[in-house]
Amino acid sequence: MKSKHEEVLEILNLLENDWDLLSFLTNEQSQYLKKNISILHFQKNQIIYEEGELPTQLMCLARGKVHVFRKTCAGKMQIVRMIKPIEMFAYRAFFAEEKYLTSALASSDSLVCAIPRQIIVDLVRQNNNLAMYFIKLLAVDLGQSDVRSVNLSQKHLRGRLAEALLSLKDHYGYEKNTSVLNISLTRKDLASFSNMTTSNAIRSLSQFSEEKIISIHKRRITILDEKLLFKISQMG
Repeated sequence: MKSKHEEVLEILNLLENDWDLLSFLTNEQSQYLKKNISILHFQKNQIIYEEGELPTQLMCLARGKVHVFRKTCAGKMQIVRMIKPIEMFAYRAFFAEEKYLTSALASSDSLVCAIPRQIIVDLVRQNNNLAMYFIKLLAVDLGQSDVRSVNLSQKHLRGRLAEALLSLKDHYGYEKNTSVLNISLTRKDLASFSNMTTSNAIRSLSQFSEEKIISIHKRRITILDEKLLFKISQMG
C-alpha cells in the first residue's frame, strides 16, 4: 500500500506536464508544494464541498469528473460548471475569502489535489508570475460566466441544448476513435446544465435524434453532425 507521500508524488508526476500551475514554480517552490499537498478520494455522487462552507484549500481535479452546482429557490440543482481532469476549481471563494456560493459533486469516482490556503498565499506572495496566472484565470472565468449567463437566459431551448452538448464535447472530448461524448449524464443533469426542464431536454434530444444530429443509446450521446449542432447553438 502506497504511503500518502508516495501517492502525492505519483499523481504530481502524472500531472507535471499538463498542470499549468506547476510550470510557474521554482524547484524550491515545487518541493514546498509537494510536501503540503493532499490527495482526496471521492466516490461517485459524493459531495466535495457545499454552499455556505468556508474554503480552506485550493483544488485541482486529478482524475474523474466533477460538476459544480447551485440550488434554486425551488430546491432543484442547477449545474453551473463541469470540471475536467487537470482543471482547478473552488478558487473564486478561496481568493475572495468568502463562503462558497456553489457546491461540488463528484459525478464519477475522482481524485482531487488539495492545497492548503496558506501554501497558496505563500507561493503567490513569492511569485509574481503565479499571481498573474491566477488573475488571468479568474478574469477568463468571469468572461465565460457572463456569456453563459446571457446565453442560458436568451437562447431558445434548442440553442441551449446544442451549446451544452458542444460544451461537454470541448470539456471531455470523445471516446477513443468514436464521436461518443466521453461523459455519461442523466437527462435530469443534462437539463440542469442546459437550464431547462427535464421534459424539455428529453423532447429536444428526441428532435435532434430524429434530425440525425445526434444518436442516443441510454446515457451515451453520439454527435453525428457537429457543424449543424454548432449552427443551432449560434442561432439561439
